[in-house]
Amino acid sequence: MDSTKNNPTVFIIFGGTGDLNARKLAPALYNLFLDNWLPKQFSIIGTGRTKLSDEDFRKKLLDDINQFSRSGKADKKKWDEFSKNLFYQVSDINDSETYKEFGKRVEAHNTEWKTKATVIYYMAVSPNFFPIIATNISKAGLAVDPETTRIVIEKPFGHDLETAKELNQLLAGIFNEKQIYRIDHYLGKETVQNIMAFRFANSILEPIWNRNYIEHVQISVTEQLGVEERGDYYDGAGALRDMIQNHLLQLLCLVAMETPVNFSADEVRNRKVDVLHAMRKFSPDDVRMSAVRGQYGKGWMEGKEVAGYREEPKVDKDSNTETFAAVKFFVDNWRWQGIPFYLRTGKRLHQTASVITIQFKDVPHKVFPTEAAESWQQNRLIISIQPEMSIRLQVQAKRPGLDMILNTVDMVFDYKGTYTAQAPEAYETLLLDTMLGDQTLFMRGDQVEAAWELIMPILSTWTNKKSLNFPNYSANSWGPESAEALIARDGFNWFSLPLASSKK
Repeated sequence: MDSTKNNPTVFIIFGGTGDLNARKLAPALYNLFLDNWLPKQFSIIGTGRTKLSDEDFRKKLLDDINQFSRSGKADKKKWDEFSKNLFYQVSDINDSETYKEFGKRVEAHNTEWKTKATVIYYMAVSPNFFPIIATNISKAGLAVDPETTRIVIEKPFGHDLETAKELNQLLAGIFNEKQIYRIDHYLGKETVQNIMAFRFANSILEPIWNRNYIEHVQISVTEQLGVEERGDYYDGAGALRDMIQNHLLQLLCLVAMETPVNFSADEVRNRKVDVLHAMRKFSPDDVRMSAVRGQYGKGWMEGKEVAGYREEPKVDKDSNTETFAAVKFFVDNWRWQGIPFYLRTGKRLHQTASVITIQFKDVPHKVFPTEAAESWQQNRLIISIQPEMSIRLQVQAKRPGLDMILNTVDMVFDYKGTYTAQAPEAYETLLLDTMLGDQTLFMRGDQVEAAWELIMPILSTWTNKKSLNFPNYSANSWGPESAEALIARDGFNWFSLPLASSKK
């Protein structure tokens, strides 16, 4: 990559001393620099209320990068070259006057670089600050040029449909849609991006990618971790808001979307929105039959006793918040009519994994004798996002020997086995796309609202009706029994990868 082709860029990171910058943003920017993806002229300005000098900030980020970067500890020569572009500014998010200092810094860079830099405002802060920051950016006159100004917003984008609409309206009054980057880090993961490549670059798949050949689809994002120190946030969110409304519905859209005319950002996002609009809405009876919630109790994880959710720090002792959610969706269009999409996610489960499983319909007539096909299994396509990155097609084959005995074998595309280069982190991909002005992997405003609209009946039902059986699954299990019943009623069962290790 010739980094000189990138426009000079100024990153202004609100929450510069926070956990997101430490674990994700700073390591991602450093790795982009190492791989020559950053422009020759760039500046990274962290901001927060903590009083730090530029040198203090650089030392902090060096420690963070040494701990969290995929490339390991920073090389001294490379770090010296990178860190001279790091700066810190003490700022009160609530005080619009302090924002004028950002404008002065940007103008100084423009003068020094003899060009107009791209300015990226990154909100690595609590969601309640999003409207305040956006409004103060506007008051300080820092959003006047739609060609060079961009704002990046982390999830959650709104707490429900109403607040998502309010935030969209606020942002639309300040920025053009092409300036707004609603980030979902799942969409930056290599395997997730490969879903589109796998589907639309291979003619062998399109004829069978429909209701005629696919029996059902499962999307599971499971975690061994509990809420850890995020109890105060999580108790106001829950699994449905935290995971299904964004991450899992995004994966569903990639699996179910129609072929785009081209790979332009709006064309791809149009096809995703089409899926959300085609999804069957929930009535109160549908919620009862098609959605399951759970909350973990105490148990044992890897030989250690762990607390139940209600005993976690900063969690209400009578919390009605779900830590597990499973939902059956339908996409009512010609391609998918009648085919169920089962989504599940939860904390303190048996395995940490993100897996999409597409089960194909059985052969119309089995010609082999019963004893030959005792271990018969329908064909499956398994897309593993984490902890391993792979795509495997499970088919039937004859076992070696004189008898005709069939068993399941895997045809595997494994990232580690195929490519020697280390895959970039999701944030590297998304930060680079933000610099380049490519919104393909970012959610559009109507897409966010369509996702909220779909799950609001479930949220409303669960909020208004307290669960009487929480906690209803123990740590290190696969979730509540009702989740098994949800899928078993249709004659199916949940799949999990036989992984040697399920740790992150």
